Amino acid sequence: MNDRIGELLVRENMISLSQLQQAQVSQRQTRESLTYTLAKMGMVGEGNLTEFLSRHYGIPPVDLDDFEIGEDVLELIPEHLARQHTIIPIDRAGSSLIVAMSNPSDLNAIDDVKFHSGLQVEVVIASELAIREALDRYYKKDIDYKKIVEEFNQDEVEVAKPEEEEDIISLERSSEDAPVVRLVNTILIDAIRRNCSDIHIEPYEKEFRVRYRIDGVLYKIMEPPLSLKSAIISRIKIMASLNIAERRLPQDGRIKIKLGEGREMDFRVSILPTLFGEKVVMRLLDKSNLQLDMTKLGFESSQLGVFKNAIHNPYGMVLVTGPTGSGKTTTLYSALSELNKTTENISTAEDPVEFNLAGINQCQMADAIGLNFAAALRSFLRQDPDIIMVGEIRDFETAEIAVKAALTGHLVLSTLHTNDAPSTVSRMLNMGLEPFLVTASVNAILAQRLARKICSECKAEVETDPEALIDLGVDPTVAQTAKVYHGTGCRNCNETGFKGRIALYEIMPMTDEIKDLVLQGASSVELKRAAVALGMKTLRQSALTKLLEGTTTISEVIRCSAAD
Repeated sequence: MNDRIGELLVRENMISLSQLQQAQVSQRQTRESLTYTLAKMGMVGEGNLTEFLSRHYGIPPVDLDDFEIGEDVLELIPEHLARQHTIIPIDRAGSSLIVAMSNPSDLNAIDDVKFHSGLQVEVVIASELAIREALDRYYKKDIDYKKIVEEFNQDEVEVAKPEEEEDIISLERSSEDAPVVRLVNTILIDAIRRNCSDIHIEPYEKEFRVRYRIDGVLYKIMEPPLSLKSAIISRIKIMASLNIAERRLPQDGRIKIKLGEGREMDFRVSILPTLFGEKVVMRLLDKSNLQLDMTKLGFESSQLGVFKNAIHNPYGMVLVTGPTGSGKTTTLYSALSELNKTTENISTAEDPVEFNLAGINQCQMADAIGLNFAAALRSFLRQDPDIIMVGEIRDFETAEIAVKAALTGHLVLSTLHTNDAPSTVSRMLNMGLEPFLVTASVNAILAQRLARKICSECKAEVETDPEALIDLGVDPTVAQTAKVYHGTGCRNCNETGFKGRIALYEIMPMTDEIKDLVLQGASSVELKRAAVALGMKTLRQSALTKLLEGTTTISEVIRCSAAD
């Protein structure tokens, strides 16, 4: 069915053949349906897709945003069944249940709905993306952690002994207790539903708390009893195949959860011994949410052109800089996806490998056995490479080999931790590289941050003093008529006013003028001044553009960028 739909979309000029092929590659990786992949990648609008499916199947279309579905209707189909078949009930008319589907030819889904509801089924058409969003909106219910914790029988839970006296066997037993298993599973599943990026489980002297990082900001979710600390952490260690007997050294592992429909979620687990016990941080890695289309990352057209020119050079180095969690890996993966062709040999050295990319040779670093970035790079150069990605340049040895690779006909992509693009040059020189090597090898330097986007469902204009905008750096003539927005808070965004994030970019191509300044020993400030004069848009200017477009807020501009 997918192939037939794809052919018809091309035939009706709704998508191009190259777009279909690109979507099919992504579909094979994510195992999603073709129509969902096309809509998610922005290749066809939801409205156009719904109209097309309506004509194809001869079934009336529906806009789910126009409906307010009642609880009595939702209760007719269990959540697990609705998600399994990607359907949602929208109304009841006598003995008939009106159900929105994206694939009305799925007779098994219709039979299951008839069986569970005891009603006849009338089908209407909606896009799969719209149905999934509606499922999250209507079936998502806030989890009552307090109630879950109250279900523990405190008389049956032994108070934890000092860490050094705990018995490993009793820890294993307590970590497998049904209440502990249920609590840990609930924390993981709720984190997925809230689209959080990290889970922090933190022990203190008189407190044990769980926090989620959602759109870059940490929120406290619950405080389990201190007596459950060891059991909860041991349960996570067991799930990640870690050593529960080792509590003095850091440990790293992974947890993989199957979510149905071929979707999997990876949790990258990091255990760190602290003063009052082990702290757990879990990074959520959802390949289905990995955005590999560079046009949707947040680049402005001029910036995207400069970046594409840099990565399409046959040799040289492209560096992406920014703090941890600023989206550097996503940008590099997007660049690799753009460059990934059967004619190119691409190898990556990563620590850790976050996502598996088809057609790319990815190598996981292991310092314990001597496999570090420098060792991997040396090996790559004996593997007939065309393109090399190094997870991070941390020391002179790695930097030296990367530069040599860039100078001998290879394209090298890597990251550094610096505040902006111009200061990256100073960082490389401080590592011990010669200025002439830097200017000869580097094509461009990209600095980035992630700003929270205003929730589209509760977005509202807010009055702002033009002087405040001018102080931020907005042009005075623009500030007088500028409209600024914020989110008032709603169910869709968990009352935060923000939903999702967008990248802010600052890209500095190594032009002849910049190279001359580097060779003359110019400071970072001088390089920045010259780059801006040559047309570089700073992180603050990029943030202000997103502000004036109505994408983000003044508070995010201040949080994510420094004044120029």
